[in-house]
Amino acid sequence: MKAMILAAGLGTRMRPLTDHTPKPLLRAGGKTLIDYHIEKLVAAGITDLIVNCSWLAEQLEAYLGDGHRFGVNIVVSREDQPLETCGGIVQALPFLCEGNLSDEPFLLINGDIWTDFDFKNLISCKPDAGHLVMIKNPAHNPHGDFVLASDGLLAEKDGHSVAESYTFSGISVWRPSVFSHFSAGKRALKPVMLNAISKRSLSGELYEGHWWDIGTPERLAALHEFLSIKTGS
Repeated sequence: MKAMILAAGLGTRMRPLTDHTPKPLLRAGGKTLIDYHIEKLVAAGITDLIVNCSWLAEQLEAYLGDGHRFGVNIVVSREDQPLETCGGIVQALPFLCEGNLSDEPFLLINGDIWTDFDFKNLISCKPDAGHLVMIKNPAHNPHGDFVLASDGLLAEKDGHSVAESYTFSGISVWRPSVFSHFSAGKRALKPVMLNAISKRSLSGELYEGHWWDIGTPERLAALHEFLSIKTGS
């Protein structure tokens, strides 16, 4: 399995921290945010990675290199302007499909989260279209994103109570063929998810471990405090 880390956002909510540093290189607990993802991917046996970048891209490219020092192979997909999630995936398809003759699923991870979720749990995931890791609704998203049905499929929230909804964690597995018909350009992932839901081909699972969305300087500071306590540093 290959993995893609989404790291092309402008980090506007994180300013002024991101005025001179791309969000994936912000530090918490003594490491950059992207370090945690790469380490967990290596632990799961996933070593072929692609990372998209845009804002202050040269810093991220220099930091990652070819991935050798992390024990992985990293390809950087540079976007002149952020293409949003689906657009970034479409640009990265040549890498994700390289040597892939059977539409092998790939792991997709938001670069601005921290979690202790074990990526190894998704190695054998073979969704019809996609599979989303869901979490209980955090304070910043109290109404959730989708409903996780008893059959493991995701559904839209319409007609369901808030108690039945969960929030997308930013961790998912997708088949490259889902994106193969899109042309290049800026494109969001949400419509792709809704189309897969309409075809009953988007599944999900609930994760109840530690998960943080690093969307503001305050959340980054809180994560740093949590990790410092966790490691005793």
